[in-house]
Amino acid sequence: MGGRTARRWLAAGAVLSLSLACVGPATDRTFVTGQIRPRHIRFVTIRETTPGEAGGRRAACIHIRISRENTGEALLCRFGIETPLHNHEGPVSTALAQRITAERINEATYSIFGAATVESPLGMLCESLKAALRPAFKVSIAGALFTSQCHEKTTPVQFGDYIL
Repeated sequence: MGGRTARRWLAAGAVLSLSLACVGPATDRTFVTGQIRPRHIRFVTIRETTPGEAGGRRAACIHIRISRENTGEALLCRFGIETPLHNHEGPVSTALAQRITAERINEATYSIFGAATVESPLGMLCESLKAALRPAFKVSIAGALFTSQCHEKTTPVQFGDYIL
């Protein structure tokens, strides 16, 4: 049985362990362990809320580095998340937005990268991750948006390496 061990995730100055393993050449499956913590998601306010009304926005920028160990090939999968400060359900706290964002990213990365093989195209894995996250945010927080580009006021938080 062969194994691939992880490197580390850098997030907001914190180092978080992650390990991925490919089991045997016959099964060619990837196992994903580790997780992004809510405190690693750095939101900034991009538009203030008008008192007593829904509105206002915060945004975060996420970069996930995906690498292929056998070739050294790597890709930085970039995207943004925007959530309202207040929606029809009431105030949306930063802590709630961070928790839901971390949960959705963890769920999607486990699903998409867990099904990957060493032959999976990195660009396709990134696009599959984005396709899974787009609807997940819309149903998790009313008014949330998944964006392909990061807002100019955000500072990217990089997580990596997901190693295949």
